[in-house]
Formats: sequence, structure tokens, C-alpha cells
Amino acid sequence: MLLEDAMTAATMMTARATMAGTDHVAVSYHDTVSKLQALDHLAHSPFDRSDWYALLEQFGRHPTIAMAEHAGETAALALMRSASGLQSLNHWFAFAWRPLAAPGPAGDTLLRAIARDLRSQAPCVTLDYLPDEDGSATRLRAAFREAGWLTRLEPRDTNHVLEVGTRDFAAYWAQRPGPMRTTLKRKAKKVEVEILTHFDTQAWQAYGDIYNRSWKTEEKDADLLEAFARREGALGHLRLGVARYEGVPVAAQFWTVEHGTAFIHKLAYDQDHAKLSAGTTLSAALFEHVIDTDHVQLVDFGTGEDGYKRDWMDTERPRYRLTCIDPWQFAAWRLVARKLADRLASRLRRG
Repeated sequence: MLLEDAMTAATMMTARATMAGTDHVAVSYHDTVSKLQALDHLAHSPFDRSDWYALLEQFGRHPTIAMAEHAGETAALALMRSASGLQSLNHWFAFAWRPLAAPGPAGDTLLRAIARDLRSQAPCVTLDYLPDEDGSATRLRAAFREAGWLTRLEPRDTNHVLEVGTRDFAAYWAQRPGPMRTTLKRKAKKVEVEILTHFDTQAWQAYGDIYNRSWKTEEKDADLLEAFARREGALGHLRLGVARYEGVPVAAQFWTVEHGTAFIHKLAYDQDHAKLSAGTTLSAALFEHVIDTDHVQLVDFGTGEDGYKRDWMDTERPRYRLTCIDPWQFAAWRLVARKLADRLASRLRRG
């Protein structure tokens, strides 16, 4: 079954009754992200802030911002149009996407009002990379279900984090795998490490050159990434690391620090100098900096199934996809039928 909610007509009537408290909530839609500035105080990460969404708009995304306001409170969902309806306004650079709403009953009421009104905007809403350690996925699912949508919440990806706690870098490093510690002990003095807390054009050029010589595919939206790094540098959040061998850059990493969390955005090393293990040396230096100097409580290594991330991190958290279908719109059932047909065809091809 495509969706987990096999809601009966009676259940839908109950959902409508639950929405009675949202009748006086004003819901509006905006094709620019400027209104999100009023919600920056709710940001948990750089990817919740209005200036991140402004970059997405600047570099080609077309936002649809759904906002609810009542009794001096405001909440929003940053969305964009898709072939099936609406989806979260997002980018693969971002680690997560979440609703912009204050915690508690008032914020829940505003999210329910948005969910109810979105039924006039699209037959399907897909929200991707939702965290749930802060309750975002559960909260949004409840809002959409109570507004009469059929919902499916499923794992989308894995987020890797380090919960620092009371550890200093020495205690953290002592708990890393033996081969990593041995590599650092043997190779650390082979390269010189520099960590910048402001944007530097030459250092960023070095990062780009190293990335192009690394094992990674060509960086898509490199201009967006640079604009993001420049902005984080201006805010004092940037931690840009470069490792050099005999004066030549051979590894580079792009981190930021905000609200007690260090975010590891990008890392690369020159494959021609792989034997130097410059990436390990640079990573260790940046971990030491954010733990002992910035005193972060969490290090976030983003998403993905890269095995090396488990060597550096100690906790995995799921990221979810929430799919919402309006059962009263015929177009929604066409989408359901198409997905079922695609799944059946895929199974037949596999035999």
C-alpha cells in the first residue's frame, strides 16, 4: 500500500473537526523568501535561515513560501513547485529541512492551518530530509494528518554526528580506531595545516583546485557553494582548513560553526598525494579546533552512507521523507496509480 493512512470518511470528518481551531488563522503564499527573515530566531542550522533560502532563490530555485499568522505568532514552510505538487525548498548541500514554527501548541496550530490550506494549492506535498530528534517529522505528519491528508513517513537517509559532551579533543581522539590514530602519529608532521575563520580567496581557490584533483565528481553549483562560504565567513561561522605539502595545497575542508554545532560541509584531498594522509591530519586539526577552541557540543557530518564517516562520528540519526496525498483530489490518485505502476514494472524487470 502506497500510504500508511487508510483513512475512512469518518476519520476524515474527525480530522476536519480537529481543524476547527485554525479557522481564524491567516495563511498566505509568497514567491520570494524575504518574509522568512522574521523567523530567523527559530533557526537550528545554517539551512534554516532566510539567507540560505535567499541563496537558493538567487541561484535559480523558485520558492513558494506558505505562512500562517495568528495572535502575533508566525510559522512557515519553505516550499517549491514540483511535477506532482509541492516539495520542500531544498538543495543537496543542506543537511536537513524543517518547519519554521515555534515549539508548543501555538506553533502546532499554525502548522495545521498551513497543512489545511495547502489542499487548495496541490494534490501532493513531499517534504524531504526531515529530522526527528527535534520532533520535526512527527510534528509535520500530525499536522498534515489532522488536516485530512493521507501521509507516509519513511527513512530517506542517515545523518552522522558526534555528541561531544564533556570530552576534550584528547579524550575524543583516544576513542578513535587504532589505525586512524597510528596514521596521524606517523603522518601529521608531513604537512602544514592552516585553519581560517574568515573567507580567503586564495584558500578557497586552493579548495576548488584540490576538489577537482580529488576522487569526487565535478562540483555542481560551485558558485552557490562559494557564495554560501563567503556569507558564513562574513558571519564569523567559517572554518576553512588547508593542508600543504612543501607549500603546495594537498587537502582542504569547509566547515562552519553555529549554535554550538560544527557542520562539516565539504572535504577533499589531492589523489596524487594520497600517501601523505593529509585529509586525516587536516580533519584531526579541525576536530581539535572546534572541540577545544569553539567548544561545540555536536559535530554534524551530514548525510550519506560513506563508511569513513563512522570512524569519526559516534551516532547515526535518520532523515525522513514525508509524502502527503489529498484524498479528495482526483489528481492525487493519479499520482498514486502512477507510483504503483512504476513499482510493479520495477519488480517485473527484476524478475
